[in-house]
Amino acid sequence: MQQLSCVETCSSRLGIDLDALRANYRTLADRVAPARCGAVVKANAYGLGATRVGSALYREGCRAFFVAQLAEAAPLMRAVGADATIFILHGLDPASEASCAAAGAVPVLNSLSQVSRWRAYARKLGYPLPAALHIDSGMSRLGLAAEDAIALAADPARVGELDLHLLMTHLACADEPDCATNEEQLAVFRRVAAHFPGLPLSIANSGGAFLPAAFHGQLARPGVALFGVDPGPHARGLRPVVRLDARVLQIRTIAAGTGVGYGLDHIAPATQRLATIALGYADGWPRSLGVGAGAAWHRGIRLPIVGRVSMDSLTVDISALPEDELAEGEFVQFLGPSQSLADVAHDAGTIAYEILTRLGARHARILVEDAAAEVVLPGDI
Repeated sequence: MQQLSCVETCSSRLGIDLDALRANYRTLADRVAPARCGAVVKANAYGLGATRVGSALYREGCRAFFVAQLAEAAPLMRAVGADATIFILHGLDPASEASCAAAGAVPVLNSLSQVSRWRAYARKLGYPLPAALHIDSGMSRLGLAAEDAIALAADPARVGELDLHLLMTHLACADEPDCATNEEQLAVFRRVAAHFPGLPLSIANSGGAFLPAAFHGQLARPGVALFGVDPGPHARGLRPVVRLDARVLQIRTIAAGTGVGYGLDHIAPATQRLATIALGYADGWPRSLGVGAGAAWHRGIRLPIVGRVSMDSLTVDISALPEDELAEGEFVQFLGPSQSLADVAHDAGTIAYEILTRLGARHARILVEDAAAEVVLPGDI
């Protein structure tokens, strides 16, 4: 990613490299070919902006998009072409059938009650409605039980009520390639799929894209891998998409024995030079990264966080830097070449998904595409 330009009106800036995003899509599409490659852009494209992310992926050739809720479909539909299909992973909320049909979205039916309500609405309209079926192959989260799905396949009336686009399941341990559960889930899913001959199959999430070809089906649906997060030990070739920098608000030198931050949880063991940074948990930076965990970086030098992470600020130890190396108003790096999403997640005791989706809307966003940068200020997102 190119060096981000200064944004005077904001104290932090989130770089989103759409060129890297598109390159990751190409990598994943090549990995699962001849299966098609879709894209999971739920939760506002993992917090990065579904309209811009969806539009970039559409230009790269993606034609199947997955969101979690029906409310997420409308803005995405305005960003992609009419030839794209948008699947609603949570299926149908009660009484949402008319809205879903009017929107032209494809619900992923997860339960017999969802199936029943969608079929009833199709009978009311007098024509079959598009749908995907989610099979619970062993994760026990969402999806029809195998025997219920097989019974549905045998029901002759469902052909005139459901226009099935896809049969899908979700792997519980795709990020663990050697886990026996993967093969067990695949066997359950294949048993159900045999009752739906000719229907396209979707199994692979991000981790599943790096499993053997048997898991790719006809449509893969990667999510976090699109944003450069390795979804398993065998993932290769993904480029980081995000960079986060925050501004230095103040620099001070403190004496040994001086406390820092709320609760004075850090006591300087010796003279220290500290920088207070305009980044806090209101910006999505985990509070767990204070008190001895986590760091910022500046020109390849680690700057440990000291004291607690506050709502709008945190403090780092800059004693390792030459005194003239960093000034108030300059930026230090929190995500980028020196520190990945996975690194931050490890330090915070969580997963990269949570770090990515929690990054707040207060950052100026610098979108890079075709090597050109566009600044999107908070309030314009």
